[in-house]
Amino acid sequence: MDFRTTVERAQRLKQLHAEYKPLVLPTVWDVWSARAAADAGFPALTVGSHPLAASRGAEDQEGQTFQEVLAAVRPIIAAVNVPVSVDLESGYGHEPADLIAGLTEVGGAGLNIEDTVHSDGGRLRTTQEHASYIAGLRAAADDAGIPVWINGRTDVFAHAEDASAALDEAIERLLAMEQAGADSVYPVRIQDNDDLLAAVTDAVAVPVNSTAHPVKHDLERFRRLGVGRITYGPLLQTAMTDAMKDMLGPWAL
Repeated sequence: MDFRTTVERAQRLKQLHAEYKPLVLPTVWDVWSARAAADAGFPALTVGSHPLAASRGAEDQEGQTFQEVLAAVRPIIAAVNVPVSVDLESGYGHEPADLIAGLTEVGGAGLNIEDTVHSDGGRLRTTQEHASYIAGLRAAADDAGIPVWINGRTDVFAHAEDASAALDEAIERLLAMEQAGADSVYPVRIQDNDDLLAAVTDAVAVPVNSTAHPVKHDLERFRRLGVGRITYGPLLQTAMTDAMKDMLGPWAL
């Protein structure tokens, strides 16, 4: 995608985060799902690593290389006229500048970056390590002249046996990501816990991303809790898979 269009899409994604409270970005995985979501009226989309991998017969958690991911998302981004963010997991072992260069070359307007390092045994980056990686992404995007939206993710709740006991560490990580240049922050696995969602949205100044189920969850609830951004993770693909099985079941012999 040409430089000007990529810049315009990144600028539009930033504007949308200011206009919508929350901004809902359906998580898509191929050209068909992206076009369907855009045609439904959504002004921005995100490509999720889990559904993308499933659609390609690969494993999530960096079961694809960065180059394979770029090759897969290029036609998705080109197929729609709305900004598309891309889940880049923990970075595939690449330097931040490499991620920004590859993402923007295919027209990506934003990215997810998580602190579980799949290329290093699934360990959790330290708070400062992940903040430094995000700072590198911010610097590389600024140097490129493209306001890439950085959604900084922490898996600290997912790694904890007791999510409530991990709240203080989670907030520390979220604040560090915000200070490093993340435009939004994403504490996963707390979408069903009102108290934890309210606590993290109160703690940071940037939008908080929450996973949501497109059928089982309620948009107004997330708005009331102060959530600024919603994505579906693998749950849209899962819901569609279940619906497809129900629809096809009576026809199976």
